[in-house]
Amino acid sequence: MTTVPVFSTPRRILIVVENLPVPLDRRVWLEATTLVKAGYAVSVICPMGKGWDKTYEEIEGVHIYRHTEPPEAHAGAGAYIKEYWHAMKAWFRLARVVWVERGFDVIHGCNPPDLIFVLAWWYRLWGVTYLFDHHDVCPELFEAKFEKKGLFYKIMLVWERITFASASVSIATNESFKKIAVRRGKMNPDDVFVVRSAPKLDNFVPGPGDLSYRKGAGTVMGYVGVIGQQEGMDLLVEAADHLINTLGKTDVHFAIVGFGPHLEIVQTDVKDHGLEPYFTFTGPLYGDDMLAVLNCIDIGVSPDPKNAMNDISTMNKVMEYMTLEKPTVQFDLTEGRVSAQGASLYATANDPIDFGDKIAQLMDDPDARARMGKEGRERVLGALSWAHSVPHLLAAYDRVFAKRG
Repeated sequence: MTTVPVFSTPRRILIVVENLPVPLDRRVWLEATTLVKAGYAVSVICPMGKGWDKTYEEIEGVHIYRHTEPPEAHAGAGAYIKEYWHAMKAWFRLARVVWVERGFDVIHGCNPPDLIFVLAWWYRLWGVTYLFDHHDVCPELFEAKFEKKGLFYKIMLVWERITFASASVSIATNESFKKIAVRRGKMNPDDVFVVRSAPKLDNFVPGPGDLSYRKGAGTVMGYVGVIGQQEGMDLLVEAADHLINTLGKTDVHFAIVGFGPHLEIVQTDVKDHGLEPYFTFTGPLYGDDMLAVLNCIDIGVSPDPKNAMNDISTMNKVMEYMTLEKPTVQFDLTEGRVSAQGASLYATANDPIDFGDKIAQLMDDPDARARMGKEGRERVLGALSWAHSVPHLLAAYDRVFAKRG
């Protein structure tokens, strides 16, 4: 149980996140509620969307200020500029509201984009400190989305460097991100804290799930997450085609939970491959509704292709499959192996045929599925759950306030 400290003055935090509403952003929500339980006063600025459309509300002690959802950038640099300009105007407008109503000592900026330092610079004039929460490697994210580097990639490297230079303390989601903070960001290693994204065990409990999602199939694969151009859904469809039409594994079903800009494209791809009877797209589901699907599956799939971004990113869906005692099939990614170890099979990078073969291998070996699922949950319980991240988050904040003096 977390002991609530008694601070000589209130520690007031403003968390800024651009790409998901809160509390839908599970990492940000865990951070915010953890800080509240530890005695901090926490406000959040975030976009609306996915049913979270109130301009202001207080949930579990977190004061949430929302702005209209910016258009998502997926059509080039111009679209990025439009999205970021929309968000930045909202940050300044709402930060002024929070400053008057509640005040804040630290701005906790969650990327993407690597531009929240602009807001932090302005409030530095009033003694506010910047803490950077490194969710995504933005230069590599741009490269993965648009399959090129070019001028905008170089601009993102500059933004990233300024972000780290502006931050008193940085939070990394894994050791690979910490290396970037130290190497590219030139940060003191003592100012970089690894706070892994992980499920909260109170919420992710194995159970039977809603069996209607199985559609009567003998083996069910599950996917949860964003459906975008860099998540490898095209590779998953090709793997399913190989599994069903080449290997003859027809007693299967794929339950796809999530939303994103490429949902309709993926659905069309499924149709073009003649796989519609084998796929269910549930749309976005949260909380118990999401668990109802994930608990009824047999194998979790994570088709994120190997690239400069994915190779060093921790995939939340893999952590969630492991917590629910589900074995995983994924491509051979560096941080994927760090997270799952023996709880996953690893297909040759970006090879959908091998991905399908690995699914078939698990289908034919229920004992291995059970063993891998048990190992995954034990890893989460022993070292990877949110409870293990809490001390690192609080240590990062102790460091911020110690440096404030």
